[in-house]
Amino acid sequence: MAEAENRNTHKVYEKDKIGEVQIADEVVAIIAGLAATEVKGVDSMAGNITNELVGKLGMKNLSKGVKVDVTEEHVSVDLSLNMKYGYNIPAVSEKVQDKVKSAIENMTGLNVLDVNIKIAGVNMEEGH
Repeated sequence: MAEAENRNTHKVYEKDKIGEVQIADEVVAIIAGLAATEVKGVDSMAGNITNELVGKLGMKNLSKGVKVDVTEEHVSVDLSLNMKYGYNIPAVSEKVQDKVKSAIENMTGLNVLDVNIKIAGVNMEEGH
């Protein structure tokens, strides 16, 4: 339990509220990973599991392939993706950037400065 208390968190303050809200960096990374894998053309996060296995293995695995840098002013996200063969990489990457930025900003209220994408591989299998 002590390990969970040592995680990096970002405080989100609301004026005239009872207390404070803290968001762990890992939560921001999970949001980014989920948003990225929802885009058509993305096969998986590099070194990640598929969304179907999330229930069995837990949410912690969803942050693989995602690096977030959360400061008081902004969030920077680095994603490593595996693409499906036949999709336009720049177009899919732009959709991923938009979706990740929107998901993090809508769910956390944090300001996303940039979303950097590294294409780690291409899945050549048919039927995906």
